[in-house]
Amino acid sequence: MRVKRYVVNALPEALPMIRSELGKDAVILNTKEVRIGGFMGMFRKKKMEVIAAIESGAAVPSAQSQSKKAAADVQRVMHAIQESKRQAANPATVVLDQSAPPIPTPPPVTPVVPQAQPMNRMNEDLLEEIRFIKQSLKQLTMHKPEQAGPLAIQALYGRLVQQEVEPELIDRLIDSVNEKLATKQELPNAEETWTIARELLREWLVPYSNHSINEAARIVHFVGPTGVGKTTTIAKLAAGQSIKFGRQVGFITSDTYRIAAVDQLRTYANILNVPMEVVFSPMDLPKAFRQLEDRELIYMDTAGRNFRNELHVSEVNSLLQSNEQSETVLVLSLTGKTKDMMAVADNFVKYGVRKVLFTKQDETSVYGSILNLAMKHELQPVYVASGQTVPDDIGPFDAERYIEALLGAPANE
Repeated sequence: MRVKRYVVNALPEALPMIRSELGKDAVILNTKEVRIGGFMGMFRKKKMEVIAAIESGAAVPSAQSQSKKAAADVQRVMHAIQESKRQAANPATVVLDQSAPPIPTPPPVTPVVPQAQPMNRMNEDLLEEIRFIKQSLKQLTMHKPEQAGPLAIQALYGRLVQQEVEPELIDRLIDSVNEKLATKQELPNAEETWTIARELLREWLVPYSNHSINEAARIVHFVGPTGVGKTTTIAKLAAGQSIKFGRQVGFITSDTYRIAAVDQLRTYANILNVPMEVVFSPMDLPKAFRQLEDRELIYMDTAGRNFRNELHVSEVNSLLQSNEQSETVLVLSLTGKTKDMMAVADNFVKYGVRKVLFTKQDETSVYGSILNLAMKHELQPVYVASGQTVPDDIGPFDAERYIEALLGAPANE
């Protein structure tokens, strides 16, 4: 008998692994909860241990053999289809004996297409990347004919592609610019084209401009992936509220996955003379709020995780529940990939998050993601941060300044 041990988050996660490695005849011998990892007995994570086995004589499927068989099946089917097309295109001439009985027509043979094997996560990501590339190439191909059109339109299109604006938003803006230019007798110059594009973008961004963190909110939660600068951003905002407006501010952090994150926020708390509480689970929150009941404003830092995973998003969301008026702000870095930012935003929007704060503006010259997230997820940019200086390197989102940065100066003709 061949026995294998799996340690997974939940039992359903182990089933495809068992089928893949031991085959469909494998049996589960035992399951139990275990705790692994941690530091000096603390912070250990709960997992599920699954023991599975298969008889020694049973056949264990080989991924390579399955792949070869599927490929051979597909090849046979394709060969049969091609042969049938060839025969249909070049039918043979047959002279029949009129006195002979008719030859019965054989029933049509329907080729059996082998069912596709379930793909793993890596293959799905690869296919998604290929689809994205094909879509981008399609958009570029669609606009190739515009090389015979106005040079200013070509330049505007190129600028938007460079800024990583979503293809459908580019098409929509270019079409709208062309409509406004259609009434003019002369070919538009770059200045004219850029002016119209600015006006259209202002109209688009009106619903997403002039928003800020609700002043009535006593508790403000900051969520976002690892490395986007949540802790430094909290320090900047807290310093502004404390120094400029004299408000009594307090900190709560649940980012216990990284000891350095707690130490960093504690350093800022000591500099600003702000009290700080550390929580390890939702059960610790009531005590933390009692300790900070004299504070006018509480900023809560949460752990950075892979928020493309909806499970991690729901875990963080469990920490954001409060009986008091609160608000949640999604923090994203402008240096991140647009595709990843869209995936993260999609998961948080499901939980009602509508405010977004962008960091690291000084580390990039590509700003299309702000427009993409506003137009596709209806997220409202509240602040844009650049640099590490506390509290200076942060300011409210300014639509006019953003449009200028997005479009840049009109192209030379």
